[in-house]
Amino acid sequence: MTKRMNNTGTSQGGWRVRRGLAASAALLLASLAVAPAATAATAASAATADVRTASSAHGARGTLLSVVPVAAHSRAGVVRYLAALPMDTGTVRYGVRAYRLTYRTVDPYGRPTTATGLLTLPEGGGRRLSLVSDTHGTMVDRDYAPSVAEDNRAQSYLFASAGHAVAAPDYLGLGMGPGVHPYMDTRSAVTASVDMLRAARTAAAGLGRTVTGDVYVTGFSQGGQVAMALGRALQEGADRHFRLRALAPVSGPYDLAGAEMPALTDGRVNDISGVFYMSYFLVAQNRLHPIYKDPAEVFRAPYADRVEALFDGRHTEEQVIPQLAPNVRELLTEDFYAQLTRPRGGLAEALKANDGTCDWKPAVPVRLYAGNGDTDVPIGNARSCSRALAAHGVTAPVMNQGDVDHNGSAFASLPKVARWFGALETDRTR
Repeated sequence: MTKRMNNTGTSQGGWRVRRGLAASAALLLASLAVAPAATAATAASAATADVRTASSAHGARGTLLSVVPVAAHSRAGVVRYLAALPMDTGTVRYGVRAYRLTYRTVDPYGRPTTATGLLTLPEGGGRRLSLVSDTHGTMVDRDYAPSVAEDNRAQSYLFASAGHAVAAPDYLGLGMGPGVHPYMDTRSAVTASVDMLRAARTAAAGLGRTVTGDVYVTGFSQGGQVAMALGRALQEGADRHFRLRALAPVSGPYDLAGAEMPALTDGRVNDISGVFYMSYFLVAQNRLHPIYKDPAEVFRAPYADRVEALFDGRHTEEQVIPQLAPNVRELLTEDFYAQLTRPRGGLAEALKANDGTCDWKPAVPVRLYAGNGDTDVPIGNARSCSRALAAHGVTAPVMNQGDVDHNGSAFASLPKVARWFGALETDRTR
Protein backbone atom coordinates (compact mmCIF):
# COMPACT_ATOMS: atom_id res chain seq x y z
CA MET A 1 0.00 0.00 0.00
CA THR A 2 2.95 2.31 0.35
CA LYS A 3 3.34 5.08 -2.20
CA ARG A 4 7.07 5.52 -2.65
CA MET A 5 6.52 5.76 -6.38
CA ASN A 6 10.23 6.03 -7.15
CA ASN A 7 11.04 2.99 -5.07
CA THR A 8 11.10 -0.76 -5.28
CA GLY A 9 12.31 -3.42 -2.91
CA THR A 10 11.36 -4.21 0.64
CA SER A 11 14.66 -4.69 2.44
CA GLN A 12 15.72 -2.10 4.98
CA GLY A 13 18.61 -1.16 2.72
CA GLY A 14 16.12 -0.81 -0.13
CA TRP A 15 13.87 1.74 1.52
CA ARG A 16 16.83 3.90 2.46
CA VAL A 17 18.04 3.93 -1.14
CA ARG A 18 14.61 4.63 -2.63
CA ARG A 19 14.36 8.01 -0.90
CA GLY A 20 17.60 9.04 -2.57
CA LEU A 21 16.25 7.98 -5.96
CA ALA A 22 13.10 10.01 -5.37
CA ALA A 23 15.12 13.09 -4.46
CA SER A 24 17.23 12.70 -7.60
CA ALA A 25 14.11 12.55 -9.75
CA ALA A 26 12.77 15.68 -8.08
CA LEU A 27 16.00 17.55 -8.84
CA LEU A 28 15.83 16.39 -12.45
CA LEU A 29 12.31 17.73 -12.83
CA ALA A 30 13.19 21.01 -11.16
CA SER A 31 16.07 21.52 -13.56
CA LEU A 32 13.73 21.09 -16.53
CA ALA A 33 11.03 23.52 -15.44
CA VAL A 34 10.12 25.84 -18.29
CA ALA A 35 7.41 28.20 -17.04
CA PRO A 36 8.37 31.38 -15.17
CA ALA A 37 7.12 31.19 -11.59
CA ALA A 38 5.76 34.70 -11.78
CA THR A 39 3.49 33.77 -14.69
CA ALA A 40 2.11 30.74 -12.87
CA ALA A 41 1.64 32.73 -9.69
CA THR A 42 -0.26 35.46 -11.52
CA ALA A 43 -2.60 32.93 -13.12
CA ALA A 44 -3.20 31.19 -9.80
CA SER A 45 -3.87 34.49 -8.05
CA ALA A 46 -6.44 35.38 -10.68
CA ALA A 47 -8.07 31.98 -10.32
CA THR A 48 -8.42 32.39 -6.56
CA ALA A 49 -9.87 35.87 -7.00
CA ASP A 50 -12.41 34.60 -9.55
CA VAL A 51 -13.45 31.82 -7.21
CA ARG A 52 -13.96 34.06 -4.21
CA THR A 53 -16.00 36.49 -6.30
CA ALA A 54 -18.18 33.79 -7.83
CA SER A 55 -18.74 31.58 -4.80
CA SER A 56 -22.16 32.00 -3.24
CA ALA A 57 -21.91 28.90 -1.07
CA HIS A 58 -19.38 30.09 1.52
CA GLY A 59 -18.43 27.18 3.73
CA ALA A 60 -19.88 24.54 1.40
CA ARG A 61 -18.00 21.31 0.82
CA GLY A 62 -15.57 21.65 -2.07
CA THR A 63 -15.34 25.44 -1.78
CA LEU A 64 -11.94 26.50 -3.05
CA LEU A 65 -9.94 28.58 -0.59
CA SER A 66 -6.62 29.06 -2.36
CA VAL A 67 -4.60 28.14 -5.45
CA VAL A 68 -0.81 28.05 -5.24
CA PRO A 69 1.40 27.16 -8.24
CA VAL A 70 3.92 24.48 -7.32
CA ALA A 71 5.44 23.22 -10.57
CA ALA A 72 5.68 23.73 -14.32
CA HIS A 73 7.50 21.30 -16.61
CA SER A 74 8.15 20.90 -20.30
CA ARG A 75 7.10 17.82 -22.23
CA ALA A 76 10.75 16.77 -22.40
CA GLY A 77 11.05 17.11 -18.64
CA VAL A 78 8.05 14.91 -18.02
CA VAL A 79 9.33 12.30 -20.47
CA ARG A 80 12.75 12.14 -18.83
CA TYR A 81 11.30 11.90 -15.33
CA LEU A 82 8.82 9.14 -16.10
CA ALA A 83 11.35 7.19 -18.14
CA ALA A 84 13.76 7.21 -15.18
CA LEU A 85 11.24 5.43 -12.92
CA PRO A 86 10.88 3.55 -15.35
CA MET A 87 7.48 4.21 -16.92
CA ASP A 88 6.40 4.00 -20.54
CA THR A 89 6.15 7.56 -21.88
CA GLY A 90 4.22 6.84 -25.05
CA THR A 91 1.17 8.82 -23.90
CA VAL A 92 3.08 12.01 -23.03
CA ARG A 93 2.02 14.80 -25.39
CA TYR A 94 2.21 17.99 -23.33
CA GLY A 95 4.11 19.77 -20.63
CA VAL A 96 2.26 20.30 -17.34
CA ARG A 97 1.47 22.91 -14.71
CA ALA A 98 0.58 21.91 -11.15
CA TYR A 99 -1.19 23.80 -8.37
CA ARG A 100 -1.81 23.16 -4.69
CA LEU A 101 -5.49 23.64 -3.86
CA THR A 102 -6.84 24.24 -0.38
CA TYR A 103 -10.54 23.54 -0.04
CA ARG A 104 -13.35 22.90 2.43
CA THR A 105 -14.39 19.37 3.29
CA VAL A 106 -15.51 17.37 6.33
CA ASP A 107 -13.73 15.16 8.84
CA PRO A 108 -14.68 11.52 9.65
CA TYR A 109 -17.46 12.80 11.92
CA GLY A 110 -18.93 15.17 9.34
CA ARG A 111 -17.51 18.31 10.95
CA PRO A 112 -16.15 21.11 8.73
CA THR A 113 -12.41 21.08 8.06
CA THR A 114 -10.02 21.79 5.22
CA ALA A 115 -7.79 19.66 3.01
CA THR A 116 -5.26 20.13 0.25
CA GLY A 117 -4.63 18.42 -3.06
CA LEU A 118 -2.82 18.73 -6.37
CA LEU A 119 -4.46 19.96 -9.57
CA THR A 120 -2.35 19.31 -12.68
CA LEU A 121 -3.24 20.68 -16.10
CA PRO A 122 -1.70 20.02 -19.51
CA GLU A 123 0.22 22.80 -21.22
CA GLY A 124 -1.71 22.58 -24.45
CA GLY A 125 -4.61 20.63 -25.85
CA GLY A 126 -8.17 21.85 -25.83
CA ARG A 127 -9.77 24.31 -23.46
CA ARG A 128 -12.24 21.63 -22.34
CA LEU A 129 -10.74 18.80 -20.30
CA SER A 130 -12.01 15.61 -18.75
CA LEU A 131 -10.89 14.85 -15.20
CA VAL A 132 -8.77 12.00 -13.91
CA SER A 133 -9.11 11.36 -10.18
CA ASP A 134 -5.84 9.89 -8.91
CA THR A 135 -5.82 8.70 -5.30
CA HIS A 136 -2.47 7.96 -3.69
CA GLY A 137 -1.19 5.10 -1.55
CA THR A 138 -0.05 4.81 2.04
CA MET A 139 2.18 7.52 3.49
CA VAL A 140 3.03 8.52 7.04
CA ASP A 141 4.81 11.81 6.35
CA ARG A 142 2.35 14.62 5.62
CA ASP A 143 5.04 16.41 3.62
CA TYR A 144 5.19 13.55 1.13
CA ALA A 145 1.65 14.26 -0.11
CA PRO A 146 1.21 15.16 -3.81
CA SER A 147 0.50 18.85 -3.24
CA VAL A 148 3.76 19.23 -1.28
CA ALA A 149 6.34 16.74 -2.58
CA GLU A 150 7.65 17.10 -6.12
CA ASP A 151 8.81 13.47 -6.07
CA ASN A 152 5.26 12.21 -5.52
CA ARG A 153 3.62 13.51 -8.69
CA ALA A 154 4.45 10.89 -11.29
CA GLN A 155 0.84 9.79 -11.73
CA SER A 156 -0.45 13.35 -11.97
CA TYR A 157 2.15 14.27 -14.58
CA LEU A 158 1.50 11.07 -16.54
CA PHE A 159 -2.25 11.68 -16.92
CA ALA A 160 -2.03 15.47 -17.34
CA SER A 161 0.61 15.13 -20.05
CA ALA A 162 -1.84 12.86 -21.88
CA GLY A 163 -4.36 15.71 -22.01
CA HIS A 164 -6.48 15.41 -18.84
CA ALA A 165 -6.99 17.62 -15.83
CA VAL A 166 -5.85 15.58 -12.83
CA ALA A 167 -7.21 15.93 -9.29
CA ALA A 168 -5.03 14.23 -6.66
CA PRO A 169 -6.34 14.69 -3.10
CA ASP A 170 -3.86 14.58 -0.23
CA TYR A 171 -6.66 13.15 2.00
CA LEU A 172 -7.33 14.44 5.51
CA GLY A 173 -4.37 15.17 7.76
CA LEU A 174 -1.78 15.00 4.97
CA GLY A 175 -0.28 17.78 2.90
CA MET A 176 -1.25 21.04 4.58
CA GLY A 177 -4.54 19.91 6.05
CA PRO A 178 -5.02 20.01 9.83
CA GLY A 179 -5.00 17.06 12.22
CA VAL A 180 -3.73 13.51 11.78
CA HIS A 181 -4.50 11.24 8.85
CA PRO A 182 -7.36 8.76 9.46
CA TYR A 183 -5.49 6.01 7.62
CA MET A 184 -7.66 3.52 5.71
CA ASP A 185 -10.86 5.32 6.66
CA THR A 186 -12.53 4.84 3.30
CA ARG A 187 -15.49 7.09 4.00
CA SER A 188 -13.46 10.23 4.74
CA ALA A 189 -11.06 9.49 1.89
CA VAL A 190 -14.06 9.51 -0.46
CA THR A 191 -15.51 12.77 0.88
CA ALA A 192 -12.10 14.43 0.56
CA SER A 193 -11.79 13.07 -3.00
CA VAL A 194 -15.25 14.25 -4.10
CA ASP A 195 -14.59 17.68 -2.63
CA MET A 196 -11.22 17.80 -4.38
CA LEU A 197 -13.02 17.24 -7.69
CA ARG A 198 -15.28 20.20 -6.89
CA ALA A 199 -12.34 22.42 -5.97
CA ALA A 200 -10.47 21.30 -9.09
CA ARG A 201 -13.42 22.20 -11.31
CA THR A 202 -13.56 25.70 -9.85
CA ALA A 203 -9.80 26.23 -9.96
CA ALA A 204 -9.54 25.05 -13.55
CA ALA A 205 -12.21 27.57 -14.59
CA GLY A 206 -10.24 30.36 -12.97
CA LEU A 207 -7.16 29.19 -14.86
CA GLY A 208 -8.92 29.37 -18.20
CA ARG A 209 -9.87 25.69 -18.62
CA THR A 210 -13.27 24.02 -18.49
CA VAL A 211 -13.67 20.64 -16.80
CA THR A 212 -16.31 18.71 -18.70
CA GLY A 213 -17.56 16.62 -15.79
CA ASP A 214 -16.40 13.30 -17.25
CA VAL A 215 -14.33 11.58 -14.55
CA TYR A 216 -11.93 8.67 -15.07
CA VAL A 217 -10.98 7.16 -11.73
CA THR A 218 -7.73 5.48 -10.80
CA GLY A 219 -5.56 5.10 -7.72
CA PHE A 220 -2.70 3.01 -6.42
CA SER A 221 -2.52 0.83 -3.32
CA GLN A 222 -4.57 2.48 -0.54
CA GLY A 223 -5.72 4.74 -3.34
CA GLY A 224 -6.92 1.73 -5.33
CA GLN A 225 -9.39 0.94 -2.59
CA VAL A 226 -10.39 4.61 -2.40
CA ALA A 227 -10.88 4.66 -6.18
CA MET A 228 -13.41 1.83 -6.04
CA ALA A 229 -15.38 3.57 -3.29
CA LEU A 230 -15.16 6.94 -5.05
CA GLY A 231 -16.47 5.38 -8.26
CA ARG A 232 -19.49 4.12 -6.41
CA ALA A 233 -20.12 7.52 -4.81
CA LEU A 234 -19.96 9.27 -8.19
CA GLN A 235 -22.26 6.73 -9.84
CA GLU A 236 -24.74 7.16 -7.01
CA GLY A 237 -24.84 10.94 -7.53
CA ALA A 238 -22.39 12.38 -5.01
CA ASP A 239 -22.21 15.47 -7.25
CA ARG A 240 -24.46 16.14 -10.23
CA HIS A 241 -21.64 17.84 -12.15
CA PHE A 242 -19.55 14.67 -12.40
CA ARG A 243 -20.15 11.58 -14.50
CA LEU A 244 -18.14 8.43 -13.83
CA ARG A 245 -16.71 7.10 -17.13
CA ALA A 246 -14.28 4.33 -16.15
CA LEU A 247 -12.54 2.69 -13.19
CA ALA A 248 -8.96 1.42 -13.23
CA PRO A 249 -7.57 0.97 -9.71
CA VAL A 250 -4.08 -0.49 -9.23
CA SER A 251 -3.07 -2.98 -6.51
CA GLY A 252 -5.66 -1.96 -3.95
CA PRO A 253 -6.46 -3.74 -0.64
CA TYR A 254 -10.11 -4.28 -1.56
CA ASP A 255 -10.62 -7.28 0.72
CA LEU A 256 -9.10 -6.58 4.12
CA ALA A 257 -10.79 -9.38 6.04
CA GLY A 258 -10.68 -12.05 3.35
CA ALA A 259 -7.38 -11.41 1.56
CA GLU A 260 -5.09 -8.79 3.09
CA MET A 261 -5.38 -9.74 6.77
CA PRO A 262 -4.77 -13.46 6.18
CA ALA A 263 -1.79 -12.57 3.99
CA LEU A 264 -0.24 -10.72 6.92
CA THR A 265 -0.02 -13.93 8.90
CA ASP A 266 0.79 -16.55 6.27
CA GLY A 267 3.87 -14.97 4.70
CA ARG A 268 2.36 -13.51 1.52
CA VAL A 269 3.01 -9.99 2.85
CA ASN A 270 6.67 -9.29 3.54
CA ASP A 271 7.63 -8.60 7.16
CA ILE A 272 8.65 -4.94 6.85
CA SER A 273 5.52 -3.90 5.00
CA GLY A 274 3.30 -6.06 7.21
CA VAL A 275 4.55 -4.47 10.42
CA PHE A 276 4.35 -0.99 8.93
CA TYR A 277 0.78 -1.35 7.65
CA MET A 278 -0.50 -3.16 10.72
CA SER A 279 0.88 -0.57 13.13
CA TYR A 280 -0.47 2.36 11.10
CA PHE A 281 -3.87 0.75 10.64
CA LEU A 282 -4.35 -0.07 14.33
CA VAL A 283 -3.24 3.35 15.58
CA ALA A 284 -5.41 5.24 13.08
CA GLN A 285 -8.47 3.01 13.31
CA ASN A 286 -8.39 3.05 17.10
CA ARG A 287 -9.42 6.70 16.95
CA LEU A 288 -12.55 5.77 14.97
CA HIS A 289 -13.38 2.22 16.10
CA PRO A 290 -11.92 1.77 19.59
CA ILE A 291 -9.67 -1.28 19.44
CA TYR A 292 -7.71 -0.67 22.64
CA LYS A 293 -7.63 1.71 25.62
CA ASP A 294 -3.93 1.21 26.22
CA PRO A 295 -1.50 0.38 23.38
CA ALA A 296 -0.06 -2.36 25.60
CA GLU A 297 -3.29 -4.31 25.07
CA VAL A 298 -2.29 -4.74 21.42
CA PHE A 299 1.43 -4.03 21.05
CA ARG A 300 4.28 -5.75 22.85
CA ALA A 301 6.97 -3.82 24.72
CA PRO A 302 8.87 -1.71 23.81
CA TYR A 303 6.69 -0.88 20.78
CA ALA A 304 3.60 -0.05 22.85
CA ASP A 305 5.34 3.00 24.32
CA ARG A 306 6.33 4.52 20.99
CA VAL A 307 3.96 3.37 18.28
CA GLU A 308 1.33 6.11 18.53
CA ALA A 309 3.91 8.90 18.48
CA LEU A 310 5.49 7.47 15.34
CA PHE A 311 2.28 7.90 13.34
CA ASP A 312 1.77 11.61 13.99
CA GLY A 313 2.31 12.70 10.38
CA ARG A 314 5.70 14.20 11.17
CA HIS A 315 7.85 11.09 10.91
CA THR A 316 9.10 9.66 7.64
CA GLU A 317 8.86 6.02 6.67
CA GLU A 318 12.60 5.77 7.15
CA GLN A 319 12.24 6.99 10.74
CA VAL A 320 9.27 4.79 11.57
CA ILE A 321 10.31 1.38 10.28
CA PRO A 322 13.51 0.90 12.35
CA GLN A 323 11.54 1.53 15.56
CA LEU A 324 9.02 -1.22 14.88
CA ALA A 325 9.27 -4.98 15.37
CA PRO A 326 10.89 -7.21 12.73
CA ASN A 327 7.60 -9.01 12.04
CA VAL A 328 3.92 -8.90 12.93
CA ARG A 329 4.10 -11.76 15.44
CA GLU A 330 6.76 -9.93 17.45
CA LEU A 331 4.86 -6.65 17.18
CA LEU A 332 1.57 -7.81 18.67
CA THR A 333 0.55 -9.44 21.92
CA GLU A 334 -0.27 -13.13 21.70
CA ASP A 335 -3.98 -12.51 22.27
CA PHE A 336 -4.25 -9.80 19.65
CA TYR A 337 -2.22 -11.71 17.10
CA ALA A 338 -4.83 -14.47 17.39
CA GLN A 339 -7.51 -11.88 16.52
CA LEU A 340 -6.01 -11.41 13.08
CA THR A 341 -7.54 -14.72 12.05
CA ARG A 342 -10.67 -14.31 14.22
CA PRO A 343 -11.37 -10.56 14.44
CA ARG A 344 -13.66 -9.30 17.16
CA GLY A 345 -14.59 -6.05 18.85
CA GLY A 346 -13.09 -2.87 17.46
CA LEU A 347 -10.90 -4.70 14.97
CA ALA A 348 -13.91 -6.45 13.45
CA GLU A 349 -15.76 -3.13 13.29
CA ALA A 350 -12.84 -1.42 11.55
CA LEU A 351 -12.56 -4.17 8.96
CA LYS A 352 -16.29 -4.17 8.28
CA ALA A 353 -16.41 -0.39 7.95
CA ASN A 354 -13.65 -0.34 5.34
CA ASP A 355 -14.40 -3.49 3.35
CA GLY A 356 -17.01 -4.00 0.64
CA THR A 357 -15.67 -1.40 -1.79
CA CYS A 358 -16.26 -3.86 -4.66
CA ASP A 359 -19.75 -4.90 -3.54
CA TRP A 360 -21.77 -2.89 -6.10
CA LYS A 361 -22.61 -2.76 -9.80
CA PRO A 362 -20.58 -0.25 -11.82
CA ALA A 363 -22.29 0.93 -15.00
CA VAL A 364 -18.92 1.76 -16.59
CA PRO A 365 -15.92 -0.29 -17.78
CA VAL A 366 -13.71 -1.59 -14.96
CA ARG A 367 -10.20 -3.00 -15.08
CA LEU A 368 -8.31 -4.18 -11.99
CA TYR A 369 -4.54 -3.86 -12.37
CA ALA A 370 -2.20 -5.87 -10.11
CA GLY A 371 1.11 -7.71 -9.97
CA ASN A 372 1.58 -11.39 -9.29
CA GLY A 373 4.82 -10.71 -7.36
CA ASP A 374 3.32 -8.10 -5.05
CA THR A 375 4.16 -8.85 -1.39
CA ASP A 376 2.54 -5.67 -0.04
CA VAL A 377 -0.97 -6.08 -1.44
CA PRO A 378 -1.19 -9.61 -2.86
CA ILE A 379 -3.04 -10.09 -6.13
CA GLY A 380 -5.69 -12.05 -4.25
CA ASN A 381 -7.24 -8.68 -3.37
CA ALA A 382 -7.88 -7.94 -7.05
CA ARG A 383 -9.22 -11.42 -7.68
CA SER A 384 -11.58 -11.08 -4.72
CA CYS A 385 -12.78 -7.72 -6.07
CA SER A 386 -13.33 -9.23 -9.52
CA ARG A 387 -15.46 -12.02 -7.98
CA ALA A 388 -17.50 -9.51 -5.97
CA LEU A 389 -18.22 -7.47 -9.09
CA ALA A 390 -19.05 -10.61 -11.06
CA ALA A 391 -21.69 -11.42 -8.45
CA HIS A 392 -23.40 -8.21 -9.59
CA GLY A 393 -23.11 -9.16 -13.25
CA VAL A 394 -20.05 -7.00 -13.97
CA THR A 395 -17.02 -8.31 -15.85
CA ALA A 396 -13.92 -6.71 -14.36
CA PRO A 397 -10.78 -8.43 -15.61
CA VAL A 398 -7.69 -8.67 -13.43
CA MET A 399 -4.89 -7.20 -15.53
CA ASN A 400 -1.96 -9.19 -14.14
CA GLN A 401 1.30 -7.34 -14.75
CA GLY A 402 3.37 -10.44 -14.03
CA ASP A 403 6.11 -11.03 -11.50
CA VAL A 404 6.53 -7.42 -10.37
CA ASP A 405 6.56 -6.10 -6.82
CA HIS A 406 4.14 -3.55 -5.37
CA ASN A 407 5.60 -0.36 -6.81
CA GLY A 408 6.55 -2.24 -9.96
CA SER A 409 2.85 -2.96 -10.48
CA ALA A 410 2.23 0.79 -10.60
CA PHE A 411 5.10 1.48 -12.99
CA ALA A 412 3.79 -1.22 -15.34
CA SER A 413 0.08 -0.45 -15.00
CA LEU A 414 -0.35 3.30 -15.02
CA PRO A 415 0.81 3.99 -18.60
CA LYS A 416 -1.61 1.27 -19.74
CA VAL A 417 -4.36 2.94 -17.73
CA ALA A 418 -3.53 6.26 -19.41
CA ARG A 419 -3.83 4.63 -22.86
CA TRP A 420 -7.11 2.95 -21.91
CA PHE A 421 -8.64 6.17 -20.59
CA GLY A 422 -7.55 7.96 -23.75
CA ALA A 423 -9.09 5.30 -25.99
CA LEU A 424 -12.36 5.36 -24.06
CA GLU A 425 -12.57 9.12 -24.33
CA THR A 426 -11.81 9.05 -28.05
CA ASP A 427 -14.56 6.46 -28.59
CA ARG A 428 -17.02 8.63 -26.66
CA THR A 429 -16.34 11.79 -28.66
CA ARG A 430 -16.47 10.25 -32.14
